[in-house]
Amino acid sequence: MSIMLLGVFFIALICGLPLFAAMLATAIAGFAHIGDVSQFRLMIQQFYGGMEPFSLLAIPYFILVGELMGCAGLTHRLLRFSEALVGHFKGGLGYVTVVASIIFAGVNGSAAADASAVGSIMIPAMKKGGYPASYAAGLTAGSSLIGPIIPPSIFMILFGAMTKTNVGALFMAGVLPGLLLGVAFMLMHRISAARLNLPTVNTHFSLAELGNATGAAVASLVAPGIIIGGILFGFMTPTESGAVASLYVLAVGFLWTRELTFKAVLKALSSTVRLTSVIFVVIGAATIVGWILASEQVPQKLAPMILDYAKTPTTVLLLMSLIIFIVGMFMEEIAALVLLTPVFAPLAAAAGIDPLHFGIVMTLNITIALITPPMGACVYIVASIGSVPLEKMFRHIWPFAFVAVLCQLLLILFPGISLWLPRMLGY
Repeated sequence: MSIMLLGVFFIALICGLPLFAAMLATAIAGFAHIGDVSQFRLMIQQFYGGMEPFSLLAIPYFILVGELMGCAGLTHRLLRFSEALVGHFKGGLGYVTVVASIIFAGVNGSAAADASAVGSIMIPAMKKGGYPASYAAGLTAGSSLIGPIIPPSIFMILFGAMTKTNVGALFMAGVLPGLLLGVAFMLMHRISAARLNLPTVNTHFSLAELGNATGAAVASLVAPGIIIGGILFGFMTPTESGAVASLYVLAVGFLWTRELTFKAVLKALSSTVRLTSVIFVVIGAATIVGWILASEQVPQKLAPMILDYAKTPTTVLLLMSLIIFIVGMFMEEIAALVLLTPVFAPLAAAAGIDPLHFGIVMTLNITIALITPPMGACVYIVASIGSVPLEKMFRHIWPFAFVAVLCQLLLILFPGISLWLPRMLGY
């Protein structure tokens, strides 16, 4: 049945249906296959039920924080801070891009938002600084993968809501893997900087400039501190931290930077509503398909097939990661996450895999698909910003995708990378 549903889904996409409509068509095909007409009434119940978990309320808040920071002028201050910190290295603008992606990852939880916010500023700057346009775009797309790994993370919120896993624990489990990914990208950029003979942005490191940049950016750095610190110390839930961070950015934008206007706030709210609506409609439609798969016991039927080939938790994770990676290349990432989690989470539990470990592995797996053809959303975003042909971009993206896959293998082989921090904090 799962093969039939997958076929219907791709046929619907090829016919030009929007993603949520393709999901609904797949659900209708699934109910028709079951053969019980009375079951169709469950579609509406499952559609709205998929959007009910309270933890999902954090998503619009995190999107809003990112939107407001751009309108309030905080984005430029963060980039200046990153430049003062690492701009003196050879290929300094590339390091600035990675560091900026790490900082922004602590605000909005979205790779696409990272790619858009950082790319709109850093790609033109790198091109002006003598970087090949295709490399500047490829580096930005690769660095955006850090967004959903370092907390907060929209993908982790969805995973937590579907598997009843503590979202705060998932966030803490993503800190070290996210930093590992950032360091790996910096090492990859160091190799490329030497090969391409990329210039520096600053001739030397200046404590005075770093002090000035830090002073200007301190208000910007507080926003991710509110989100991560509030969850880390147990003061706030993820939803509450997003709400508080939104109010904080509003206050800073109106009272400190004074760059925020009521018109800009309305624009940020409009953009947040639009992005949230897209995400939630896809969640609702995918939840119906997930319910059908669960009711037909697809996970239970799939488990023996995989466990026959994979005898240990590590081999189970490797095999599932391969399947998730392939599916993610051809399916929108949120849809892939919502569809595959109900199938693989019970299998991971049966294999004795810690749900936090599996959640981080799955999140990174889905995230890597954001820069792989043909569905990689971040590729299209940065290609549009940098006016770079896709075929030229992919030549520079593959090394970063390869590095991300190596990090994924490290996470699978060494669960402590993701489990150490949440265990230290008592989760």
